[in-house]
Amino acid sequence: MQTYLNISQIVLAVALILIVLLQVRGGGLGGIFGQADTVYRTKRGLEKTMFQLTIVLAVLFIIIAIVSLRVT
Repeated sequence: MQTYLNISQIVLAVALILIVLLQVRGGGLGGIFGQADTVYRTKRGLEKTMFQLTIVLAVLFIIIAIVSLRVT
């Protein structure tokens, strides 16, 4: 049981890292030189789906980590 929890935790960690890296927005050099970057945007389409997937993966990772501690 512990082996399966460890493997699933590793898989979830890698998936979480990848999804977070895919979400990083390039702010460009405008912020360095004082360009206003305060435009209000809503998440739509793929961006919204990736955001929700990030939340789900993080919650699953935390749940499996807690279960893994309880099993030991």
